[in-house]
Amino acid sequence: MAIKPAKNCVDIGIIVKDIQQSLAFYNGVLGLEKLEEVPLWFGTMHRLHFGDSFVKLIAPKKVPAAGTLGLEHELGFRYLTFNVTNLDEICADCEAQGYHFEFPKKSLRPGVTIAMVRDPDGNVVEFVQRG
Repeated sequence: MAIKPAKNCVDIGIIVKDIQQSLAFYNGVLGLEKLEEVPLWFGTMHRLHFGDSFVKLIAPKKVPAAGTLGLEHELGFRYLTFNVTNLDEICADCEAQGYHFEFPKKSLRPGVTIAMVRDPDGNVVEFVQRG
């Protein structure tokens, strides 16, 4: 049996070390709209909106150790992708704020340009522009 989607997207939860730094990136630089804070048994979830998706930043009561960073160093979820229409503006904003580019803006193939930066916890965030 296959799962049956209730909406056309997938949401993600990210455990963060410093919620203010993460909100400064996801809400401040990227412009994701913060909708609410939800208390959880292990911390507080800050729910942000992007298209039909939610990015859930979780400030844990006790910060766990960070895992291995990077795209090629560990199995599992390695990056988050945002499909966008303003890649040049996003790259300029990230650069102006001093965020590290894992992969600078580059055309992968005709009509597809990407860039990847690291968020405050070192997670890779990809931006894809088509057209």
